[in-house]
Amino acid sequence: LAGKADIVPSIEHPDIYYATNVQGTFNVLECGRAANIKRLIYAASSSCYGIPDVYPTPESAEIRPQYPYALTKYLGEEMVLHWAQVYGLPALSLRLFNVYGPRSRTTGAYGAVFGVFLAQKLAGKPYTVVGDGTQSRDFTYVSDVADAFACAAASDISGEIFNVGSGHHYSINELVGHLGGAVEYIPKRPGEPDCTFADIQRIRTQLGWQARVDFATGVARMLEAIELWREAPLWDAGSIHEATRSWFKYLGDH
Repeated sequence: LAGKADIVPSIEHPDIYYATNVQGTFNVLECGRAANIKRLIYAASSSCYGIPDVYPTPESAEIRPQYPYALTKYLGEEMVLHWAQVYGLPALSLRLFNVYGPRSRTTGAYGAVFGVFLAQKLAGKPYTVVGDGTQSRDFTYVSDVADAFACAAASDISGEIFNVGSGHHYSINELVGHLGGAVEYIPKRPGEPDCTFADIQRIRTQLGWQARVDFATGVARMLEAIELWREAPLWDAGSIHEATRSWFKYLGDH
């Protein structure tokens, strides 16, 4: 959970992302091995699937990272599984899908749609919706994700990968409908899937976990905590265009 996130900074500074997400994970694994730790749960990213062919997407789906953040998180996961295999380190990996909830980060690079939209709502500005808004995401509430980590920590399973998702997916237009307000549509970005949707059969069967917070409830909780985004960056179409130049430059058609 201490890794580097965000897409654009990973494109612009892959060295920093490698040092943190790959070398940093190696350091944690070696320290854990030396300390004979009882358990290690790795926070992996569903971005490793890239643009999948199968929905809901199982853990066995082809790995297709589209940018350095996704790649470095996947490399970290591979090391965790390798240390479990070779050194017997009791570890497993959770591939997280579109986590949201109060007290998420409100500063930094242009990123998660919830934070962008909440700051825009506070300012009375239109929501900047990428593409036509029909793209959908497996929004998974933070308390459910915390429960998944607790279940993983309490199990004796090692060397396995589990998707952590809500079991549903919702369009960005549906999210806007819950939030209420005007919309401004901006160009679709390359390298982003039209849908993220986790197959959670494995974690439900082996760890007994499944999400409990439905989307409408989760959005309502975000709105109750909207003041947390009062000082968050306010993005508009122009600033998003500038912030994503590297995205279009390197991930667009070559």
